[in-house]
Amino acid sequence: MKDTILYGDCRDTLPAFIDKARCCITSPPYYGLRNYGDEDNQIGQEQTPEEYIQEMVKVFRLVRDCLTDDGTLWLNIGDSYYNYRPGKGQALVQQTVSNSKQDLPDKCARRGNKLKGYKEKDLIGIPWMLAFALRADGWYLRQDIIWSKGNPMPESVRDRCTKSHEYLFLLSKNQNYYFDVDAIKEPTRRKRSVWNINKKAYKDAHFAVYPPELVIPCIKAGSEKNDIILDPFMGSGTTAMVAKELGRYYIGCELHEGYSNLIQDRIPNDSLSKLL
Repeated sequence: MKDTILYGDCRDTLPAFIDKARCCITSPPYYGLRNYGDEDNQIGQEQTPEEYIQEMVKVFRLVRDCLTDDGTLWLNIGDSYYNYRPGKGQALVQQTVSNSKQDLPDKCARRGNKLKGYKEKDLIGIPWMLAFALRADGWYLRQDIIWSKGNPMPESVRDRCTKSHEYLFLLSKNQNYYFDVDAIKEPTRRKRSVWNINKKAYKDAHFAVYPPELVIPCIKAGSEKNDIILDPFMGSGTTAMVAKELGRYYIGCELHEGYSNLIQDRIPNDSLSKLL
């Protein structure tokens, strides 16, 4: 099933993969920030952060079963702020970095009740909640990498700094795992844990596209040529596109079959030669 994307909820489709992937690179739906359609039980639309984390643990338990024994997971995840509007009976989760109309407050997920343990303006801490939950579930939490964005979206808030980073966690299935440190070595030193990468728009794409430059070092360090790369949240196909350009195969899942033409158009047509 190499070079295959299965459409539907990844919690249902991941068990169908027989071939093992060397590494998984993905960015799941962030908590309470976007509605991807009319499907029920969408990941990211849970009532509480804790419920969201529970679902993420289930997903990545399935991912772990899809990896080779020396496989790794590279997980990009952003954070959210908590706001509660007294008198309206609704809690509103707001993204830390917004770049599309779908992320505006009136498009964000509203919760029916005030969430216990969260105060208005609290940074929820989703990335580390998830990282620690995955560690407790058996993953080895190996590193937190900072994706530093040189062109972050401006924010209107005046009581904190503009948010300009997200986390990329490196986790492994076992204590010993494949990692090619020389494949991502910089000209005069080993690669550091802060990656300065600008966001890039892709016309007509899924609105949560992450840049190819974020994926390239993950694939280079976490796999060899002809290995399989997994992405359970394929979106607009960035992971698959980079995998093919680097001589790897891809497998993945995507909730919306409507992205299929976009994904297939990107894989053969987008050139990354200047990035490699």
